[in-house]
Amino acid sequence: MEHSAVYRRALAPVMTFCGAVGIAGGILGDDLPLHTAHGFVLFWAAVAAVVLCGSFLMVRRQALKDAEPFWSPPTRRVTRALLPGLVVGAGAGAWLMYQNPYWAACAYLVPVWCILFGLALHSAGFFMPRGLKLFGWIFMAAGGLLLVLLGGHLLNPNLVALIFQPHWLMGLTFGGLPLTYGIYLYFTEKRRPTS
Repeated sequence: MEHSAVYRRALAPVMTFCGAVGIAGGILGDDLPLHTAHGFVLFWAAVAAVVLCGSFLMVRRQALKDAEPFWSPPTRRVTRALLPGLVVGAGAGAWLMYQNPYWAACAYLVPVWCILFGLALHSAGFFMPRGLKLFGWIFMAAGGLLLVLLGGHLLNPNLVALIFQPHWLMGLTFGGLPLTYGIYLYFTEKRRPTS
Protein backbone atom coordinates (compact mmCIF):
# COMPACT_ATOMS: atom_id res chain seq x y z
CA MET A 1 0.00 0.00 0.00
CA GLU A 2 2.86 2.36 0.80
CA HIS A 3 4.42 1.70 -2.63
CA SER A 4 1.12 2.64 -4.27
CA ALA A 5 1.11 5.97 -2.43
CA VAL A 6 4.75 6.61 -3.45
CA TYR A 7 3.96 5.93 -7.11
CA ARG A 8 0.94 8.23 -7.02
CA ARG A 9 2.96 10.98 -5.30
CA ALA A 10 5.67 10.77 -7.97
CA LEU A 11 3.30 10.23 -10.91
CA ALA A 12 1.01 13.22 -10.29
CA PRO A 13 3.62 15.95 -10.94
CA VAL A 14 5.17 13.97 -13.80
CA MET A 15 1.83 13.56 -15.59
CA THR A 16 0.93 17.20 -15.01
CA PHE A 17 4.29 18.28 -16.42
CA CYS A 18 3.92 15.95 -19.43
CA GLY A 19 0.44 17.28 -20.12
CA ALA A 20 1.48 20.93 -19.87
CA VAL A 21 4.44 20.37 -22.22
CA GLY A 22 2.22 18.41 -24.65
CA ILE A 23 -0.39 21.17 -24.82
CA ALA A 24 2.33 23.81 -25.24
CA GLY A 25 3.84 21.66 -28.01
CA GLY A 26 0.50 21.47 -29.81
CA ILE A 27 0.09 25.25 -29.69
CA LEU A 28 3.70 26.01 -30.62
CA GLY A 29 3.87 23.37 -33.35
CA ASP A 30 0.81 24.80 -35.04
CA ASP A 31 2.34 28.30 -35.02
CA LEU A 32 5.72 27.24 -36.43
CA PRO A 33 6.23 26.50 -40.14
CA LEU A 34 6.40 22.73 -39.50
CA HIS A 35 3.89 21.47 -42.02
CA THR A 36 5.89 18.58 -43.45
CA ALA A 37 6.34 15.07 -42.09
CA HIS A 38 10.02 15.82 -41.37
CA GLY A 39 9.19 18.93 -39.37
CA PHE A 40 6.32 17.24 -37.53
CA VAL A 41 8.27 14.16 -36.47
CA LEU A 42 11.42 16.05 -35.51
CA PHE A 43 9.43 18.66 -33.56
CA TRP A 44 7.55 16.02 -31.57
CA ALA A 45 10.75 14.06 -31.01
CA ALA A 46 12.18 17.23 -29.43
CA VAL A 47 9.03 17.64 -27.31
CA ALA A 48 9.35 14.00 -26.22
CA ALA A 49 12.99 14.60 -25.27
CA VAL A 50 11.96 17.59 -23.13
CA VAL A 51 9.27 15.49 -21.46
CA LEU A 52 11.66 12.59 -20.81
CA CYS A 53 14.39 14.84 -19.38
CA GLY A 54 11.93 16.78 -17.23
CA SER A 55 10.28 13.60 -15.97
CA PHE A 56 13.68 12.07 -15.23
CA LEU A 57 14.72 15.11 -13.20
CA MET A 58 11.42 15.17 -11.27
CA VAL A 59 11.60 11.47 -10.39
CA ARG A 60 15.29 11.79 -9.50
CA ARG A 61 14.53 14.70 -7.18
CA GLN A 62 11.72 12.73 -5.53
CA ALA A 63 14.06 9.74 -5.02
CA LEU A 64 16.73 11.96 -3.43
CA LYS A 65 14.13 13.63 -1.22
CA ASP A 66 12.88 10.24 0.03
CA ALA A 67 16.45 8.87 0.32
CA GLU A 68 15.65 6.07 -2.14
CA PRO A 69 17.80 4.80 -5.01
CA PHE A 70 16.66 6.13 -8.37
CA TRP A 71 17.69 3.23 -10.61
CA SER A 72 16.06 0.59 -8.43
CA PRO A 73 14.85 -2.82 -9.66
CA PRO A 74 11.23 -1.55 -9.94
CA THR A 75 12.41 1.43 -12.01
CA ARG A 76 14.32 -0.90 -14.33
CA ARG A 77 11.26 -3.14 -14.76
CA VAL A 78 9.01 -0.19 -15.62
CA THR A 79 11.60 1.15 -18.08
CA ARG A 80 11.92 -2.23 -19.80
CA ALA A 81 8.13 -2.47 -20.04
CA LEU A 82 7.88 0.98 -21.67
CA LEU A 83 10.73 0.56 -24.17
CA PRO A 84 9.16 -1.71 -26.86
CA GLY A 85 6.17 0.58 -27.47
CA LEU A 86 8.33 3.70 -27.45
CA VAL A 87 10.94 2.22 -29.81
CA VAL A 88 8.28 1.05 -32.28
CA GLY A 89 6.66 4.50 -32.10
CA ALA A 90 10.00 6.13 -32.92
CA GLY A 91 10.39 3.70 -35.81
CA ALA A 92 6.92 4.61 -37.13
CA GLY A 93 7.89 8.28 -37.05
CA ALA A 94 11.16 7.62 -38.85
CA TRP A 95 9.37 5.52 -41.47
CA LEU A 96 6.86 8.32 -42.11
CA MET A 97 9.63 10.88 -42.49
CA TYR A 98 11.39 8.92 -45.21
CA GLN A 99 8.55 7.07 -46.94
CA ASN A 100 5.69 9.55 -46.96
CA PRO A 101 6.86 13.13 -46.43
CA TYR A 102 3.42 14.68 -47.03
CA TRP A 103 1.77 16.75 -44.33
CA ALA A 104 -1.56 14.90 -44.57
CA ALA A 105 0.09 11.62 -43.52
CA CYS A 106 1.01 13.11 -40.13
CA ALA A 107 -2.63 12.98 -39.03
CA TYR A 108 -2.49 9.19 -39.38
CA LEU A 109 0.69 8.96 -37.32
CA VAL A 110 -0.98 10.50 -34.24
CA PRO A 111 -3.40 7.57 -33.59
CA VAL A 112 -0.60 5.08 -34.23
CA TRP A 113 1.52 6.85 -31.62
CA CYS A 114 -1.46 6.93 -29.22
CA ILE A 115 -2.01 3.20 -29.54
CA LEU A 116 1.68 2.37 -29.13
CA PHE A 117 2.04 4.70 -26.14
CA GLY A 118 -1.09 3.17 -24.62
CA LEU A 119 0.42 -0.29 -25.04
CA ALA A 120 3.64 0.91 -23.38
CA LEU A 121 1.70 2.37 -20.44
CA HIS A 122 -0.37 -0.78 -20.11
CA SER A 123 2.80 -2.87 -20.00
CA ALA A 124 4.34 -0.62 -17.36
CA GLY A 125 1.10 -0.83 -15.40
CA PHE A 126 1.89 -4.42 -14.47
CA PHE A 127 4.60 -3.04 -12.19
CA MET A 128 2.64 -0.05 -10.91
CA PRO A 129 -0.82 0.67 -9.52
CA ARG A 130 -3.86 -0.35 -11.55
CA GLY A 131 -4.58 3.21 -12.71
CA LEU A 132 -1.68 3.26 -15.16
CA LYS A 133 -3.05 0.24 -17.03
CA LEU A 134 -6.41 1.98 -17.30
CA PHE A 135 -4.66 5.12 -18.52
CA GLY A 136 -2.98 2.99 -21.19
CA TRP A 137 -6.41 1.71 -22.28
CA ILE A 138 -7.65 5.31 -22.52
CA PHE A 139 -4.74 6.15 -24.84
CA MET A 140 -5.43 3.07 -26.97
CA ALA A 141 -9.14 3.93 -27.16
CA ALA A 142 -8.32 7.52 -28.18
CA GLY A 143 -6.02 6.21 -30.91
CA GLY A 144 -8.65 3.76 -32.13
CA LEU A 145 -11.31 6.49 -32.19
CA LEU A 146 -9.00 8.76 -34.17
CA LEU A 147 -8.34 5.97 -36.68
CA VAL A 148 -12.09 5.49 -37.15
CA LEU A 149 -12.61 9.23 -37.62
CA LEU A 150 -9.69 9.50 -40.04
CA GLY A 151 -10.74 6.36 -41.93
CA GLY A 152 -13.76 8.10 -43.39
CA HIS A 153 -11.48 10.61 -45.10
CA LEU A 154 -8.97 8.23 -46.68
CA LEU A 155 -9.86 9.32 -50.20
CA ASN A 156 -8.94 12.95 -49.61
CA PRO A 157 -5.72 13.31 -47.58
CA ASN A 158 -5.70 17.11 -47.92
CA LEU A 159 -9.11 17.21 -46.23
CA VAL A 160 -7.68 15.10 -43.39
CA ALA A 161 -4.83 17.56 -42.78
CA LEU A 162 -7.26 20.47 -42.90
CA ILE A 163 -9.88 19.03 -40.52
CA PHE A 164 -7.58 17.01 -38.25
CA GLN A 165 -4.63 19.31 -37.59
CA PRO A 166 -1.81 16.94 -36.51
CA HIS A 167 -0.25 19.35 -34.00
CA TRP A 168 -3.63 19.95 -32.36
CA LEU A 169 -4.29 16.20 -32.24
CA MET A 170 -0.94 15.70 -30.52
CA GLY A 171 -1.65 18.52 -28.06
CA LEU A 172 -5.08 17.09 -27.22
CA THR A 173 -3.95 13.49 -26.82
CA PHE A 174 -0.38 13.72 -25.50
CA GLY A 175 -1.12 16.93 -23.62
CA GLY A 176 -4.75 16.83 -22.56
CA LEU A 177 -4.87 13.21 -21.42
CA PRO A 178 -1.75 13.29 -19.17
CA LEU A 179 -2.74 16.68 -17.75
CA THR A 180 -6.19 15.32 -16.85
CA TYR A 181 -4.64 12.22 -15.30
CA GLY A 182 -2.13 14.29 -13.32
CA ILE A 183 -4.88 16.53 -11.95
CA TYR A 184 -6.93 13.45 -11.07
CA LEU A 185 -3.96 11.99 -9.17
CA TYR A 186 -3.45 15.23 -7.26
CA PHE A 187 -7.05 15.37 -6.11
CA THR A 188 -7.35 11.69 -5.22
CA GLU A 189 -3.97 11.32 -3.49
CA LYS A 190 -4.32 10.43 0.17
CA ARG A 191 -2.41 13.03 2.13
CA ARG A 192 -0.18 12.03 5.03
CA PRO A 193 -1.64 13.14 8.34
CA THR A 194 0.25 16.01 9.89
CA SER A 195 0.92 15.98 13.61
